[in-house]
Amino acid sequence: QVHIDTNHFDGELNYGEILPGIGLSPRFAPPIYGAGLIDAIAEQDLLALEDPEDRDNDGISPKYNRVINVKTGDTQIGKFGLKGLHPTLIQQVAAAFRDDIGIHNSYFQGDSCTKQQVSCELAGALEKDKGPEIPDKLLDLVFDFSKWIGVPPARNLSNKNVQAGRQLFHESGCAGCHTPSFTTAANYSDPYLANQTIYPYSNFALHDMGPGLADNTLENKASGSEWRTPPLWGIGLQSEYKSQARYLHDGRARTIQEAILWHGGEATSSQQQFLNMTKREREDLLAFLKSI
Repeated sequence: QVHIDTNHFDGELNYGEILPGIGLSPRFAPPIYGAGLIDAIAEQDLLALEDPEDRDNDGISPKYNRVINVKTGDTQIGKFGLKGLHPTLIQQVAAAFRDDIGIHNSYFQGDSCTKQQVSCELAGALEKDKGPEIPDKLLDLVFDFSKWIGVPPARNLSNKNVQAGRQLFHESGCAGCHTPSFTTAANYSDPYLANQTIYPYSNFALHDMGPGLADNTLENKASGSEWRTPPLWGIGLQSEYKSQARYLHDGRARTIQEAILWHGGEATSSQQQFLNMTKREREDLLAFLKSI
């Protein structure tokens, strides 16, 4: 929730009381390479990893956000967004057009207004009658661009320190959330992305990351402390192609080590194991992460 200091607030909220679950949550935009391959992962392969009641007693309880496919009306699992708000890449792209830059389209018609914002709704209704601000043929071009951004290649995987780090990654339980690999669906709409073995190092599920990372905002079934596991592929090259590399789901961490130390909630055990490693072991684990 947004906290309002009543000692310095002497007016009224223009649009009524702020509802529970709505708040401010600073977030850096995550990398979008490999999005087409994520889109191509079959839903049943992800659902096979779901364990919200932690029946295997491994201390983690992956679950998937249930969201609406706005084109079909079907309920699907959320693959995209920091809390798994959208089920498909094209819907994620369409939502970004409307909600990030105010361009409505055939997926999200009209402007993103609340019922209290009467003038906004009226303006949106007038624009809606004129048809989408971006036609599907242009939206599809952006979708194709997003779908085809390649994943940075893994490097130095045969190095002995990297190999040692890989073993530590599994022994520390990191792979419990950061699932190493999938095979994309054979019937995915783009044959070039279908039936591919990929190594995203993520299960794309929601996990409770503890109060230290909570923002108290809700997105469908995702609570304020739950976040979608971000993929780790290409993480070691972020500093090479971004002016300022940011890590963790919301970009608050400045280094990979700092991102690990921020982990809490279901990831507390893995974080503690990282703290208990020797300097050499931590360096090997980081070498592995920087290689994938």
